[in-house]
Amino acid sequence: MDSPHHADSDRTPKEYFMTIVRNSWRKALPFFALAALLSACAGGTQVTRVQDVSESAKTPYEKVLVIALLASYDGRKYLEKEVTLQLAELGTDAVASTTMMDSKTPETRETFLAQVDKIGADGVLIVQLVDVQTEMTVRDARPEATYNFRPTYYYNVWNVDLKEYVKRPGLEFANSFVMATQLYDVSDREPIWGIESRFDIVQNIDQTWSYTVFIEQAKSITSHLKRDGLIAR
Repeated sequence: MDSPHHADSDRTPKEYFMTIVRNSWRKALPFFALAALLSACAGGTQVTRVQDVSESAKTPYEKVLVIALLASYDGRKYLEKEVTLQLAELGTDAVASTTMMDSKTPETRETFLAQVDKIGADGVLIVQLVDVQTEMTVRDARPEATYNFRPTYYYNVWNVDLKEYVKRPGLEFANSFVMATQLYDVSDREPIWGIESRFDIVQNIDQTWSYTVFIEQAKSITSHLKRDGLIAR
């Protein structure tokens, strides 16, 4: 009798890895929260290790492809840029996937496989937004009043003009984000390390955006890679 046959056994390590990527990016949340994620007032990040370093990990990794799985191309580009910059500062050669594609390039298995081959990556770092919880609060705006006093011909009698300007009620959003990060060994079939980052952001609907939160998250991710001995220093 023939031994049991598994479909996964027919795949090369890279093909197995890209199957996981293909399934993951389709589940990535629509990045409706780009404006929120790019706003000020970010809370501290809480990081939980969800997978310890695998015994099969070939540390340290020297050439890493960074992939951000977000529905917004601009969001992907910003986040990948900051992660690669932080890795470079720590002595690890990293390449953002968005530097080898544009907004019209399909995020498919073939695209990422070609990138892995092109740069000769030995590791692939995948970052994706996996959960967003938002609470909205209506804030009443305080009216602004101006007064114009004019004397009259009568003793101690004044004319008073009152002008009151009332702004529209403001909307405040309290956003809770969960971002998952996994590191894959290109020659392995399974992720070798993983963390989840949880952070909160409060924003007003008319607040101007800033992508400083990407810098904070990139620093958090790379510091944990360093701490667990996955990169050179």
